[in-house]
Amino acid sequence: MSTTETEYGLVVLDERTGRYWQLSSSAALVMSALARGDSVDVAVTALTDRYEVDAERARKDIDTLIGSLRSAGLVAR
Repeated sequence: MSTTETEYGLVVLDERTGRYWQLSSSAALVMSALARGDSVDVAVTALTDRYEVDAERARKDIDTLIGSLRSAGLVAR
């Protein structure tokens, strides 16, 4: 997997399949935190610090993002 930051967020390339994904800036923030090995709790804090979102909503959004990345085969199950 290769990633490139853009003014809109993050572009992810699955080098195995040649498929691209565009992630929003908030999803890019989460993906960067998780790629560093940070916990979901740290990613929740990063989202709530940067955006006007409460912790419960941030956690749900992160869980949804992780599920989508898993379905796409971009992260391990």
